[in-house]
Amino acid sequence: MKQRYAVVVLFALIIASSMVSLKSYRATEELVTEDMNQALAKALDEQQSDVISADTIQVFNSHLQIEGLRGNAVLAVDTKKGFRPRPQVSTATILSLSDQRPSMILWSMVLLWSLFCLYQHRRLSALGLYGGLALQDGRFVNAKGIEVKLTPMQQQLMEMLWQSPSHKLSKTEICDALWPKKPDASETLYTLIRRLKPIIEEHSDLKIESDRGKSYGLKIK
Repeated sequence: MKQRYAVVVLFALIIASSMVSLKSYRATEELVTEDMNQALAKALDEQQSDVISADTIQVFNSHLQIEGLRGNAVLAVDTKKGFRPRPQVSTATILSLSDQRPSMILWSMVLLWSLFCLYQHRRLSALGLYGGLALQDGRFVNAKGIEVKLTPMQQQLMEMLWQSPSHKLSKTEICDALWPKKPDASETLYTLIRRLKPIIEEHSDLKIESDRGKSYGLKIK
């Protein structure tokens, strides 16, 4: 698998995990709010007063239907609404009540995929890969170690570009090296590049770029 695809899959898993976790949290938050509001309404109705006392809190907790809320939900005074009592619960409590199992499965997949990507990156680095290609024993191989079939002339041009520190050479340098006795090898070079491009792009993350026909270089897509 090409490295960019591996990264796309990793981010897709992270986004999916986050969305599943948030969806479960929001659904639980709605249920918790509903339960606390009905418990508060019953507590205030029983004591027929908006004053919060120890008895109010006790009655409030007794009317909570979600067991995990009892002892964790509290009553606070909302000064913006005439000092009326307002139920509150911590984010951690809501999170603990929500079903995070699907999210945890996805996060486990994120972890495993991250380890796989790290392993692949180290393996490819050890092979001396550049853009999914490596030059080994005079032949080009892809990330899976499969040889990329090239004609002798294509092989020679690729080796020249590969061994250049910038992976880039001028048209003159290429023509002088490949066709030293030919006065003008521009068309021959153009044909060679045209036939080589699809082979390189098919087997790697590289492409051959031209700088207005003055130079050619290997670039990662």
